[in-house]
Amino acid sequence: MEVGAKKIKCRLTCWSQRIFTILQIMLFQSQKVACLVILFAMTNIEAHAQMIVHRDPQIEQMVQAINADSLKSDIETLVGFGTRHTMSSVTDPKRGIGAAREWIISRFRDDAAHAPGKMIVELDRWTLQPDGKRVDVPVDMGNAMAILQGTDTSDKRIFIVSGHMDSRVSDVMNKTSDAPGANDDGSGTAAVIECARVMSRSRFPCTIIFVAFCGEEQGLYGSQHLAARAVQNGWEVAAVLNNDIMGSHSGIETNILENNKVRVFSEGLPAIELEKKSASIRQYGMENDGQSRELARYVNEIAKRYVANLDAVMIYRSDRFLRGGDHTPFLEKGFPAVRITEMNENFDHQHQDIRTENGREFGDLVKFMDFEYLRKNTALNLACLANLAKSPAGPLELKIDVKNLSNTSRLTWKASKSGNVKGYYVLMRETTSPQWQEKFFTDQTEITLPYSKDNYFFAVQSISADGNESLPIIPAIGR
Repeated sequence: MEVGAKKIKCRLTCWSQRIFTILQIMLFQSQKVACLVILFAMTNIEAHAQMIVHRDPQIEQMVQAINADSLKSDIETLVGFGTRHTMSSVTDPKRGIGAAREWIISRFRDDAAHAPGKMIVELDRWTLQPDGKRVDVPVDMGNAMAILQGTDTSDKRIFIVSGHMDSRVSDVMNKTSDAPGANDDGSGTAAVIECARVMSRSRFPCTIIFVAFCGEEQGLYGSQHLAARAVQNGWEVAAVLNNDIMGSHSGIETNILENNKVRVFSEGLPAIELEKKSASIRQYGMENDGQSRELARYVNEIAKRYVANLDAVMIYRSDRFLRGGDHTPFLEKGFPAVRITEMNENFDHQHQDIRTENGREFGDLVKFMDFEYLRKNTALNLACLANLAKSPAGPLELKIDVKNLSNTSRLTWKASKSGNVKGYYVLMRETTSPQWQEKFFTDQTEITLPYSKDNYFFAVQSISADGNESLPIIPAIGR
């Protein structure tokens, strides 16, 4: 019996081992199946995520073409003119603002020669008379401009990207000392030149103007001149991206180092006809939804879409505290405009004579810049310009229905007047949210949403066949 018992025990042990082995195999196979299921689910999630964030391949390619070395080379050339003070020489071929503006024009002409469409290059010149403030002699002024004309003759929108070419030292009237202006505003000027270089190789339905202003440090004279020209000629300026001091990541006093954030300044209340508009703005709670604020939101979203490791931080001011820039004259004429500026300014390297005091270096020199940071900020400009210029015009006569009390919201509009419209995004956000939170797609010209207009704000964008969105349009009241 013992022998038989041992055999039975051995058989049971063998069978148990076999069963255990089979169970292991089954478990392994089930794990493989589970892994495949999880992998399939993750693939679907990833594919879904890629569908949510639409990136235009053409814009991605242009963004990748932005080159930090090219930006550095352009700024070194600008610094090499010694000074670019507004009242410096316009006849010296090597030194002064005259030599600088001619070089910028030459860069634009090179771009125009390679442009598949029509790119017009001009030096917009006029004589500025003494103002009794920061201009004490008549000055030969000139804005360097390249106009990349749109292909859709029915679309009159114009998008402007700008920086200012002039520079200064501690004494704003000092027109002879070296004023390198590497960051202020060689950075903005180089960004404009680089955007023109890359974008001139493509064609867009809308017109884009690349401009390097003069006279900013003396009183925003270059931008005032172009804003007045825009009004006089009836230009439909849909957006202005002004770039000023955008190439350094280090702040002073706070000792903050940040190259993953850039400020976007925008006004909330309109600079023009505020008294006329204030009653409706207050009644409808639209203090945070001016045209320029919507442009800033647009810049914020495009940064997330196309530029890695860059947050376009919305600043609820038209400019830095008690200061101004070249977007200001456009705001004063009623055009949407924002200022793009580095997150932390370093005043040792801005508006300073070149010197060293107690081991502390002063002066706006190339060595204090971060060209990878400038590349990202330039890419942001390009992505915004390209997405805007490829978008259709916004919807017309957009209204929100208020004739009946309701906890739903009905919006109606008419089709865009130009562009190949695939459909519309209806945007929604809570009244306390700084950003649009939801998007609803429709190919119709009306929509009813199960959300109360008491608690949410709405807007509508037109969408092109390639998925490029127009600037958001805020609805008027419809009865």
